[in-house]
Order: sequence, then C-alpha cells, then structure tokens
Amino acid sequence: MMDGVDQSLVSIDVIALRFGNPEPGMLRFAVTPRQAEPYTGQLALPGVLLGAGERLQDAARRAVTTKLGIPDEKILVSGQLTVFDEPNRDPRGPTLSVTMWAVISSDEVPGSAEWVSWDNPGDLAFDHNRIVADTRPILADTLLWRDQAFTRALLGPSFPASYALAVAEELSGVRPDPGNLNRTLKALPGLERTDERVRVSATGRPAVVWAWTENS
Repeated sequence: MMDGVDQSLVSIDVIALRFGNPEPGMLRFAVTPRQAEPYTGQLALPGVLLGAGERLQDAARRAVTTKLGIPDEKILVSGQLTVFDEPNRDPRGPTLSVTMWAVISSDEVPGSAEWVSWDNPGDLAFDHNRIVADTRPILADTLLWRDQAFTRALLGPSFPASYALAVAEELSGVRPDPGNLNRTLKALPGLERTDERVRVSATGRPAVVWAWTENS
C-alpha cells in the first residue's frame, strides 16, 4: 500500500515457441500443469512473479527453466510482447501480466512442457487463453519477418520455403499466398535463396531452400 493505493504484483508470462519438434513442420507453444493454487493441475503458460530489481528478460528465462524444466541454454532468444492489466485476471489479487516470447531450440529438451497448437490450446488457467489469442497476431504481424532474431531463431540458419509457409500459417491462422511470401523472403536483409532443394513431404515438388548469410 502506498498513499492509499493498492500496488499490483507483476507476473511474467511467456509464450515459449518451438518449430519442428515434437511435430515436424509444425509450430507449437508450451504449457504446463500448475503445481499450486489457484488452478492446481490446470494447464497454463509458464509464469513467475517479477522479483525486486529483476530484468524482464531474466524473469522470462527463469519462468521457462523453472516451470517447464527447459535448460537455459536451449532458450535461443526472447523479447517482450505486451501487458495485460485487467484487475481481476488473478483471483489472488491485482496482478499485471507482462507477456514475453521465447524461442526454444528444436533439439530434444527435457522438462514438463506440453507443446500445443494455436487453434487448440485447451482450457488454460487465468486469462492465458486471451493472452494466446491477443499475442498471436503480434507474433505474426510485428515479429515474423520483421524481427530477424525472432525469425532466424524460429526457422534456423536455413529452411525450405514450405517451412516458412507453415510458420506464417500457424501464426496468422491463414495460409499465405506462396508468391507474396516469396517476395517477402526476397526482401529480407541477410536472407538468400539458394540453389538447393529438399523434399519435405512424400508428395509434391522439392522445396527451395533459403539461408541466412553469415554476417546477417
């Protein structure tokens, strides 16, 4: 209490994304059963209360490591999305949610994470379904293709065009026009179309491979 005004707690909730694992060619995000009240046992985004003097990035990494059991070195990059300030979002009292994103390595990782789809995340605790729904277009329209660190971590140093289509569709909810996406990829600084082609499915033509240059 300060000057008669209630002070809200700050929760750091993380959209932890991983592409291609456990389902090849699919983008998923992590949830985990809550271990304490409220909502014990219900799936939720990994989250922690912000510690005194703690940086948002550090708290986000702490949420991923402690709540999902994913080693810190498997967190490739992270950043901030937005803030949710509905006063009754947490039954324990006023709690702001600073929502962060983190890209997790596609390597096999230990931990308790359940990797769920954007369209069927299940009934999540708190307002986490709203957080997922509201941050999905931010990831699609503000970060993908516009933030190189995010895009490169998600797709890797090189990727077939079909994977770019898959990621764009997962985040936007709409399959992009291949021609428009091809023009988008061509315009990205540090990204080049290679002469390589790979087959990523049993049917259809091999896909063109795109690669980031070493200095990008």
